[in-house]
Amino acid sequence: MTGPRTEAGPGSGPAAPPDAGPGPGPLAGLRVLDLATLFAGPLAATLLGDFGAEVVKVEHPDRPDPSRDHGPAKDGIGLWWKLLGRNKRTMTLDLSTPGGRDTLLRLAADADVVIENFRPGTLEKWGLGWPELSAANPRLVLARVTAFGQQGPYAHRPGFGTLAEAMSGFAAITGEPGGPPTLPPFGLADSIAALTTAYAVMTALAGRDRTGRGQVVDLAIIEPILTVLGPHPLWYDQLGYVQRRTGNRSVNNAPRNTYRSADGHWLAVSASARSVAERVVRLVGRPELADEPWFATGAGRAEHADVLDGAVGGWIALRKADEAVAAFEAAEAAVARVYDVRDVMADPQFAALDTVTEVADPELGPIRMQNVLFRLSATPGGIRWAGRPHGADTDEVLTELGLTRDEIAALRTEGAL
Repeated sequence: MTGPRTEAGPGSGPAAPPDAGPGPGPLAGLRVLDLATLFAGPLAATLLGDFGAEVVKVEHPDRPDPSRDHGPAKDGIGLWWKLLGRNKRTMTLDLSTPGGRDTLLRLAADADVVIENFRPGTLEKWGLGWPELSAANPRLVLARVTAFGQQGPYAHRPGFGTLAEAMSGFAAITGEPGGPPTLPPFGLADSIAALTTAYAVMTALAGRDRTGRGQVVDLAIIEPILTVLGPHPLWYDQLGYVQRRTGNRSVNNAPRNTYRSADGHWLAVSASARSVAERVVRLVGRPELADEPWFATGAGRAEHADVLDGAVGGWIALRKADEAVAAFEAAEAAVARVYDVRDVMADPQFAALDTVTEVADPELGPIRMQNVLFRLSATPGGIRWAGRPHGADTDEVLTELGLTRDEIAALRTEGAL
């Protein structure tokens, strides 16, 4: 592994994860049980593990986290899991069995955080609700990540991030005017919820530092994406305003669009500030536009987007992408090529930041994935290992918990492991 945010050397075999490496992250000593599946809950646990938390991924013995099978695989090994499961030890446990329940309570007694995303009432059905967990560990933080939260008329409905993208209003404003609402081709709502869950967990832990007691985090995936969308509820409440689909344009400023260059590349241009918009129209040979009364405000420019798009798009269409980008940069105007993943992997700025870093994996060899989210100067995070095989650390985790070899064998006989 390379770069300023990584902490550890190559991984060992699947029987045991590598050592944490030099310099533990700022969350070293924090113990997290990841009981969740798919994306929002598990990604929140990954974010904590990236900065040193000891994360144990608990999966059903026969039904692993479905993310292991999501998307492309190499040699039968799911690649998405390598990212989502990094910095986690993996164990199996059937929470619906008596032995599984008792073992989970023992694990929780020594943990700081439990993250789960079962439908409301499921943990309670197994005798693992908040009363039981908090009795086992009064300092525990339980993060409950569900589509609709723990209360309300939809609480018991099944749901995924796609429903949040639809119900939040995101899909309604995404797409071309007159076209259908457009859903993102990736887990947008889940990812936003994961970031929010990690923040919520740290907030709850800060509260615990003052009160000495843990608490429940109730996170509904439909809510964080609504916050990210901005002041839509406020606009509607005060003005009755409902934003429409505008494609790549913005209702708040212009020029703001994608434009095709002479050599077939797409460029994104944004001029959120008037000063930048003035530089753009001067660059493309239309300085008189800056003298128009409507040019003075973002809303005014947005109302005249046809004029501005014609000027900018016509100028870019006559030039190769590299030439256009260089001219925009010289004019201190905001522009970027529209990348696909091949461009991301080759871009010198991403390389300078080590945004996509190399990790040594015992199953696949060197693999490249996104690095941790941000850089800390004194206590950096890092990728200690990529996602590990299903149940690879079960015996080790239970032995550390104090179970004997015979007790572990009995749990296996019961079907709890």
